Amino acid sequence: MDDGALSEMKALSIAIENRLVALNPRGMADVQAALEPGYYLRAAAFLRDIKGQVLIGTGFPVAGTFETDGPVGAINLYQTLEQLGAEPVIVCGKPLSDALASDYRVHEITLGQRGPEPAQAYLAATSPSAIISIERPGLSAQGRYFNMRGEDISEHCACFDHFLTLANCPTIAIGDGGNEIGMGNIGAALEQLDIIASTTTCDELLLADVSNWGALGLIAILGYWQRTDLLATISPRKVLAYLSARGSVDGVSRKNTLTEDSLPVETGETVLEELRKLTGFGEQR
Repeated sequence: MDDGALSEMKALSIAIENRLVALNPRGMADVQAALEPGYYLRAAAFLRDIKGQVLIGTGFPVAGTFETDGPVGAINLYQTLEQLGAEPVIVCGKPLSDALASDYRVHEITLGQRGPEPAQAYLAATSPSAIISIERPGLSAQGRYFNMRGEDISEHCACFDHFLTLANCPTIAIGDGGNEIGMGNIGAALEQLDIIASTTTCDELLLADVSNWGALGLIAILGYWQRTDLLATISPRKVLAYLSARGSVDGVSRKNTLTEDSLPVETGETVLEELRKLTGFGEQR
């Protein structure tokens, strides 16, 4: 990539980065300066020509089930990466693993297990090409998991942290509040927020107002490279309906609705269309 093309791509990445924290419901715009601009571009570069297995960890426990934010983006990434020739696997615990197992490749991790041994064994056996975490609880400095309300949810969480920290491949994490895997990259900046932060790190951290939208940002850049409108076939509404039928709840309201962090599905659809326009595909739908 020559300097002109690189400059153009970085400008696109920064435009995506700024759009994805524009609403700022949980302070991600306030901590964005802790990351070097171009982070969506750098993360997408890990996936540009990827083959082999890609692990996608997701699933945040809420009210005895799983929230909509995270699995929607995971499914969208899964389908995109499969289209591009990779072999994605969604890594999650019950009940999300049961909800997805009939339609997707799923590796189930055990609730309450926080030791590194399961991750070590899986990584040694499969040698994934990349690992992505999207809206996955991250271990705090206390070695526990906490939700946005400061409640200890450790016994309801399966540990995905070690998959990233022990990996011999690129790792990407997407979060929207500070308590997710990857937020250890900006620990000092998170001190200004009212959150029990995660200390788990990754190679590239992606911020978004809603973590599902971070997946759309990655897909937008991958599509730009492919000269293909990879966002054109994505429907947040359809994926939300699929998950709702399997017991999902909104992470804020804790209700079984077609919403993401209390935001109506139309908000996510608007974000998707704006990303399509940023990448030059907006008038083709």
